Amino acid sequence: MKNPDIDLESKSRDELITEAKTLREAIRRHRDCSGHELCSYHPEMWSLLPEASGKPPLVPDWPEFMEGCLQYRRSLDTASPNAQSTKKG
Repeated sequence: MKNPDIDLESKSRDELITEAKTLREAIRRHRDCSGHELCSYHPEMWSLLPEASGKPPLVPDWPEFMEGCLQYRRSLDTASPNAQSTKKG
């Protein structure tokens, strides 16, 4: 398997720091979202940050949460209409 991180080897120290900050910010945005924005729970990913969030995620009740999941899945049809499906059979 080809090394997916080969591009990092050619980056300067400053470029690597910028990349790390960008990734950390994305992880923080995901960790700190709530309600319908919270699509999944990834404490393993969040633990990569140097700080703890200090609070558990805030999630809606099941009916609202499931409606949020449906809205998210429908948005994928618009954003990525040619994406492969896991449809079986």
